[in-house]
Amino acid sequence: MKKILVLFSFFVSSVSFAQQTEYVDFLKLEAALTFMPDSGKINGIVDLQFKILKDVDSIFVDAKNMNFNFELGDHDRIKYNYADDKLWLIRNFKVGEEHVISFRYSAQPRKALYFLKRNNNWQIWTQGQGKYTSNWLPSFDDVNEKVEFDLNFSFINDDYEILSNGKMSMEGIAQHTYEWVRSYDTQKPMSSYLVALAIGKYNKKTETSKSGIPLEYYYYPEDSLKVEPTYRYSKRMFDFLEEEIGFAYPWQNYKQVPVHDFLYAGMENTSLTIFSDAFVVDSIGFNDKNYINVNAHELAHQWFGDLVTAKSGEHHWLQEGFATYYALLTERDIFGEDHYYFKLYESAQDLGKQDVAGSGTSLLNPKSSSLTFYQRGAWVLHALREKVGDLIFRKAVEKYLEKHQFANVDTSDFITEVETLYEQDLSDFVDTWIVQKEFPFNAAIELLKEKSTYIQEYIMVDCEAKTSKCAEQLKYYISDDAKVKIIAQAPELVTPDTFKNRLKVRQAISQYVTKIPEHLKEDYESLLNDKSYITIESALYNLWVNFPLERSKYLNKTKDIIGFGDKNVRLLWLALSLNTPEFQTDKKQAAYDELLSYTDKRHNADLRINAFQYLDLIKACNSECQKNLEGAKSHHNWRLVKFAKDVSKKLNQNKG
Repeated sequence: MKKILVLFSFFVSSVSFAQQTEYVDFLKLEAALTFMPDSGKINGIVDLQFKILKDVDSIFVDAKNMNFNFELGDHDRIKYNYADDKLWLIRNFKVGEEHVISFRYSAQPRKALYFLKRNNNWQIWTQGQGKYTSNWLPSFDDVNEKVEFDLNFSFINDDYEILSNGKMSMEGIAQHTYEWVRSYDTQKPMSSYLVALAIGKYNKKTETSKSGIPLEYYYYPEDSLKVEPTYRYSKRMFDFLEEEIGFAYPWQNYKQVPVHDFLYAGMENTSLTIFSDAFVVDSIGFNDKNYINVNAHELAHQWFGDLVTAKSGEHHWLQEGFATYYALLTERDIFGEDHYYFKLYESAQDLGKQDVAGSGTSLLNPKSSSLTFYQRGAWVLHALREKVGDLIFRKAVEKYLEKHQFANVDTSDFITEVETLYEQDLSDFVDTWIVQKEFPFNAAIELLKEKSTYIQEYIMVDCEAKTSKCAEQLKYYISDDAKVKIIAQAPELVTPDTFKNRLKVRQAISQYVTKIPEHLKEDYESLLNDKSYITIESALYNLWVNFPLERSKYLNKTKDIIGFGDKNVRLLWLALSLNTPEFQTDKKQAAYDELLSYTDKRHNADLRINAFQYLDLIKACNSECQKNLEGAKSHHNWRLVKFAKDVSKKLNQNKG
C-alpha cells in the first residue's frame, strides 16, 4: 500500500503539469443524473470513453468535492484514485488504446449548480464558465478538451421542464422510481464549461428558422403576456446571423430559458442559452431594458466560443469580441446604421476613459477587463472589416469557422485566414489594434466620422460653454442622441417644446431636469404617462420633491405601476408613500410591510438590493430586515453578498 501511495504522488507531480490533451482524447461522456433538491445533492452514473494518444501512466478527470464508487467493473485493470479534486485513472496506457470506464458518484455542489425555490417551486440551473462544471459533473476544466456529452436526468415529477444541451432523445416516467426522466443527445463535441442544465416550471413557444433549426423560447406560466416583447426579433436575429456569418448553425436546435437570480446577463451554453429573468419584460419595459443585445450576443457565441473555442485566456477576445461585434451587426439590421455607429462611438469613449484611468491593457492580456475583451474586441473586427472590405472579411470568417470547427484556436488562426485572402501582411494592424496597451482612440473616432454623418453631428454638439447655439439646436432637427447630450449638459435649455420630442428625449428630461420650474410643471407631469418605467420612476421622484403640496396627486396617479422585475417604480412609490404623512394614513403599515417583504430570500437579488436600499434610506431596517440582510450574505450572487456586507457594516457603525 505504501508503494502505491508513493507511486501515486509521482503521477500527481508529473502528469498534472502536462497538457493532458497531448496524451489522451476523451471522446464521449454519458451520464445518468438524479437530483435531490431538498438536500442540494446529485447522484450520477458515468460512462466515459477515451483514446490514448501517447504512452502515459495516468490520466485524470476533474471532479471537485465528490464521492466515488467503482463497483461497476474492473475496466481493463485500470486503478482509480481520488485526490486534489481529480479522479485519477492509473495504468500503463499505450498509444492507440481505447477504453470505456464506468463509475458512480455523488456530490453536493458549492457552486456551478444552484438549487433555488421560486414561488414554492424548485428551479435548478447551472453556470459552468468561470465556475467549472466539474463541481457537479466529472468533466474537464481545460477548455481544449472537447467531448460529446449525452445526459439523462431524473427529477421528482413531470410538472417540471428539464432542459439541457442538444436534442431530447427520450422522456417518460422511470418504472422503478416513478421519477420524471429526460435524455439529451449532443452528437458533437464541446468544452465542459458549456454543459448546461435548467429545471423549472416553464411553458414554451416554438418557431423554426429559415434553415429549419427548431427555436424554443421558454417562459414562466404567469408571463404569457411578456413572451412577445422578451423574445421580440429572435427568429429574425437567428436568420440574420446565419446569413451574415456564412456558416450554418452548427447544433441541432436552439433553446433559451430565463432563470431566477442568474449570475450574469446570459450564458451561451451549447444550444441552450440561460439568461437572467430580469430581461423578461412587458411591452413598456421593452422600451427601456430589453433582451435584444444579450439575445444576439449569446446566439453569436454558438459559433464564436461554442463551435470554435479560444485555447486560453490570452485569446478570450476571439469569443467575447466576436459575439459583441455580431450582436452589434444584428442590432444594426433591426435599428439601423445610426444606432450601430452610435454604439461603437459610446464604446470608443469608454475605452478611451479606461486608458486615461490607467486601466487599459493589450487585448492579449488574459487579465484584461470585460470592457477590453468585449468592446475593444468588437472594434478590432469593425476596423479590420473597414480595412480589408466586406467580401474578404466575410470569406475569412467562413474559412476560419470551417477549418477550426469543434476545435480550439488562438488569434493567429483568425488573422492568418484574413491575410491569406487579403494577400497583405497585417502585422501593423495587429500591433495597433490588438497588441498595444492603449486603445487607438483617435483612429477609431476618425473611422466613425468617415462613415457616419450622424456621429459627425453628435460630436459637433457641445454645450459645456452654455452657448445660445445649443438652445437653437434643441429647437430644430438634430438626432435624439444629440438632444439628449444637450439636455445632459444644459438642462436649463429645456422648454415646453422640448417635451414634444420622442421617448428617448423625454426620458433625458426626467433624468437631468431635477429642478422643475413652474412653467414646465404641466409638461413635466405628462412624463408620468410615458411608456417607460425609467421615465416614470425619475419623473415621480422629481415631481414629489419639487411640488410637496401635490405629492398625494402624484402618488395616486402611479399607485398601480410596478415597473421592471425589480419593481423599480413600486419600491419608489412605497418609500415616497411612507414619507408623505397626509397620504393614505391608514395604510402606512401595509406599505411598510410590503416594502419589507421584498427583502425576503424568495425574491430575486436585484429586487432585494433595491428594497434594502430604500429601507436603509428611510432608516427603517428593523430586526426582520437585518435578519434578511444577514441571510443575504450567504447568497450565491456575489453582488448581493457584497451589498449585504456593506450595509450591515454601515448599520453596525451607526449603532456604535
